[in-house]
Amino acid sequence: MTEPLRIAIVGAGVIGAVHARLVATLGEDGVLAAVVDVEESRGRALAEQYGVPFHVSAAEAYRTEKIDIAAICLPSAFHAAAVIEALEAGVHVIVEKPIDVTLDAADRVQAAERATGRTVSVISQRRFQPVASFIRRSIDEGALGRVTSGVVESAFFRAQEYYESGDWRGTAAIDGGGALMNQGIHALDLLLWMLGRPVSVSAKTGRLAHEGIEVEDVAGATIEFESGAIGLLLASTAAYPGLPVRLAVHGSHGTAVMENEGLAFFASASAPQPEPDSLLERDVPEGWLDVDVAHRRQYVDVVGAIRSGGRPAITTDDGRRALQVVLAVYESARIGRPVDLHE
Repeated sequence: MTEPLRIAIVGAGVIGAVHARLVATLGEDGVLAAVVDVEESRGRALAEQYGVPFHVSAAEAYRTEKIDIAAICLPSAFHAAAVIEALEAGVHVIVEKPIDVTLDAADRVQAAERATGRTVSVISQRRFQPVASFIRRSIDEGALGRVTSGVVESAFFRAQEYYESGDWRGTAAIDGGGALMNQGIHALDLLLWMLGRPVSVSAKTGRLAHEGIEVEDVAGATIEFESGAIGLLLASTAAYPGLPVRLAVHGSHGTAVMENEGLAFFASASAPQPEPDSLLERDVPEGWLDVDVAHRRQYVDVVGAIRSGGRPAITTDDGRRALQVVLAVYESARIGRPVDLHE
């Protein structure tokens, strides 16, 4: 019988607690082995909740526990350093989005990944939702014909208290950005997954509904892709009361629309309608959202990649590309003209 991989949560805040809950359900794929946090009371409380050791530093956890995977759940600007520390300790990594807040940091992560031969995956769990997978298969199988455009909306709402809940939230240096970098990046990743390599970005951003923050709460962009397809992006934390994430992909022979976890519309000149029940998430634990199941599915994918020696479905290339587009949106908004993307 294969032993479960031992997973350490590095960062015991809100998202770290989510990861701990997911890891606790992995069964033969993984077990929670440690919690790390510089804030002892918070970290120790999460560790005690799951009956695992607590460490105030990741280095200590890697040295004293048998850790196979580190789940990096720290503020965005601390991601690269934490990922590299884990890799150099011989530990595989799952890192929350974004991969970090600068391309230089992303490049350092990739250099360390190559040097150590360890696996790194960036969280983008919406790719693992059944409807998102169905739309991607429809594209690959030609059911939409030539993809001509895509529209993605992440119209969320965050009250002022959200930004005041941590002194790093809403800061350019640590948060790295606002509605797009931290909320809309999931929807952006879906658009990139569907439409391919982006080559140019034209954008506007605004800080319209929140006070005391350095980052945007609204971002809009037009993205040109290598194929010639055009993508439209809206990311907001100023859209009360918040709407479902919406993705529409249009092609010469079909259109598919996803709203949150549901298929809102599908038409194809060559492919039949999917069975109504075929895209439903099944076996959702009580109190979980469908996206939580997708999040856990990404963990299973990473475990499979580690055991097989293959690559995870979502790589550091994917994480870097999403970050590159986010930064291009910010740069285009700053200079008032399109930004070309260069690999």
